[in-house]
Amino acid sequence: MSETAGPPKIFDRALLRRRLRRAMSKGAPDFLMTRAADDLLDRLLTVKREFPRALDLGSPTGHFAQAVVASGRAPPLRASAYAGDVIADEEAPPFAPGSFDLIVSGMSLQWVNDLPGALAQARRMLAPDGLFLACLAGGASLVELRAALTQAEEEITGGASPRVSPFVDVRDMGGLLQRAGFALPVADVDSFTLRYESFFGLMKDLRAMGAANVLSAMMSLEDALKSPRGSGA
Repeated sequence: MSETAGPPKIFDRALLRRRLRRAMSKGAPDFLMTRAADDLLDRLLTVKREFPRALDLGSPTGHFAQAVVASGRAPPLRASAYAGDVIADEEAPPFAPGSFDLIVSGMSLQWVNDLPGALAQARRMLAPDGLFLACLAGGASLVELRAALTQAEEEITGGASPRVSPFVDVRDMGGLLQRAGFALPVADVDSFTLRYESFFGLMKDLRAMGAANVLSAMMSLEDALKSPRGSGA
């Protein structure tokens, strides 16, 4: 009897949910979500139609749902978020095919273990001629942090473990949307720079947003430095 292996478990989803819930309960910094939601609102305002049934899929805050309502294109959304009305996994949402005319997702799809599968599920839930709008961290996100952590750990321990989540490239994203069955898929990039006085300021914001490392096979930097490689043993 043969078994079919599922997608690799890159992210610890249970840890992610705990961190996001804790971050939202403490009033996490929302500058990224505000920027993403403003962009969503601008895009929706260019669409000259209404969406009677809309879903916010996985967005960890209410910014995207509020933007959709503010656009006047849809009534209040069914929320499928970590602190929303319906608790659902983006990889296996509990909705029938063709349930929604509009699906939005804000800054959550970068943490799914099966992105092709999640996109296929979103396409399945859309009605014919439905619209899917999503925003996620892309390939160049936190590239400086990734390089700095890798270099520092290699110099101290002689090796390096993943410290920053992998992010999908925009060209790959376009292909994944097409593979999922979306008609006329478009993937684009909005790049902007945030400057911090120190590494610790950036890490403080990432932790406050619940966006610190949630890789399944991670070892803490502290533990890495205590390992035989790091101690020089």
